[in-house]
Amino acid sequence: MKYVKRLLLYLIIFGFTFSVSCVIVLRFIPVTMTPVKITKFIENLGEEGFAIRSNWVPLHKINPTMIRAVIATEDNFFLFHHGFDIDAIKQAIQHNRQGKTVRGASTISQQTAKNVFCTTARTWLRKGIESYYTILIELLWSKRRIMEVYLNVIETRPNVYGVEATARRYYDTTAEELNTYEAAMIASVLPSPQRLNLAAPSSYLTRRAATVRGLMNKLPPVDFDDPVPPVKNSRYE
Repeated sequence: MKYVKRLLLYLIIFGFTFSVSCVIVLRFIPVTMTPVKITKFIENLGEEGFAIRSNWVPLHKINPTMIRAVIATEDNFFLFHHGFDIDAIKQAIQHNRQGKTVRGASTISQQTAKNVFCTTARTWLRKGIESYYTILIELLWSKRRIMEVYLNVIETRPNVYGVEATARRYYDTTAEELNTYEAAMIASVLPSPQRLNLAAPSSYLTRRAATVRGLMNKLPPVDFDDPVPPVKNSRYE
């Protein structure tokens, strides 16, 4: 039993050291391959072929309009929370108890942790790992870096990742030159990239993007160094 406890302790120390080291390294280098990309590449192999469209770009080469769009749709208080939006979680729990529709409350930090360090499995174990890495990236990365990674790993269609690849494929432009309409459309597909298609936008997607543009107008300027709190409850629902 003594040896089992010692082995368990060593495994915990190794796991902690390895995870922290990975987060520190990925603070400085482009995140080009993730467990999600590998898993979904295998899942989409028959339908989408062998191509994975993903082009890493630094944050300063992404139009600020795109940053406003994802903050408006996904996480109004991204610049202010420490990884978890407690108010949003409480509202989601209360809403989901009614049983009509399911509302999520994942922040951009949580989504980044999931997309970079986790698989696509929908289990409590994965959620626990996601929460652990959310804490790590909030401690070891800046908000600017979290946003940079997030915008480079988000899935917008099967095997299409990041705003640069999306801008090139669907709008024949770059992430740096995206306009408000295009940014809102891209942000609008994030909840369901398997179902919503920028190449053939449905009336629902078009209406959703229009709502997103309205929400973007409610946000104060996005300043990573001196942020201003947004209006409460201006997030897309």
